[in-house]
Amino acid sequence: MPHREWWVLRWLDLLEKYRFKKRLERGRRYAREGYILSIKFEDAQVKAIVQGSAEEPYELAIWLDRFSNKDWDVIIDNLAQKARYSAQLLASEMPEDVDDAFVASGASLFPFSLSEVHSRCSCPDPENPCKHIAAVYYELGDRLSEDPFVLFQLRGRSREQILDAIRERRSQSAPKAPPVEAAIADNAVAEPSDPDDKTLLLNRFWHYDEPLDSSLAAIAAQDNSTVLELLGWLPLPAEEARAVRMLVQQTFERARESAPKPEASEAAT
Repeated sequence: MPHREWWVLRWLDLLEKYRFKKRLERGRRYAREGYILSIKFEDAQVKAIVQGSAEEPYELAIWLDRFSNKDWDVIIDNLAQKARYSAQLLASEMPEDVDDAFVASGASLFPFSLSEVHSRCSCPDPENPCKHIAAVYYELGDRLSEDPFVLFQLRGRSREQILDAIRERRSQSAPKAPPVEAAIADNAVAEPSDPDDKTLLLNRFWHYDEPLDSSLAAIAAQDNSTVLELLGWLPLPAEEARAVRMLVQQTFERARESAPKPEASEAAT
């Protein structure tokens, strides 16, 4: 049995609790056998075309109740309070306690029952869900596995809207660091006349007066750890923190590849 993410299992559990299981089972068979001809997301709705027993395929739509702008303001505030939320969502993972951010506004990201999932189909079947709608229910499980933001979109906010809003909230609350140029200027004082003076001058931090011994530049390839990994997550918005970590890791790899290698005799000692 393939691994299923917890949020996908929660969606499938919603289907399993539906009492008319035979109807859903026919829909699952339709999904498996390729009867779904197309599926796309328009605004906060799922639109699909499903082939049935008739010559012409059927058109259907599925949607959830959308949250109000006021609700979303509270939800975004709660999501932005934890860097872990934005980090996991950026990695296309659903935080296990994500619903806590919704409960504070009196809402829930996940529907409590299938009756909260609205749908319509152009087929003549008076029952809802019909097998065509049921097929798309199961297909949504696969779409949720690929992109957990599908549920957010059905609630009225796209991936870009949510992440942009979280970045904005976190940037407003992040402490302001002094500009690097100002920090350097504050330390760009005259060099100490005393050679034994160990005053740290930022503008000469990387300056070295003597030729560098090649053995000092050798980088041991014991592991891939960097200072950033030892310090943990950076106090930056998640996307920026990931970019900085990637840049440092790439720089570390290039430095290790270009650094002089210790002599074999030295390595043996």
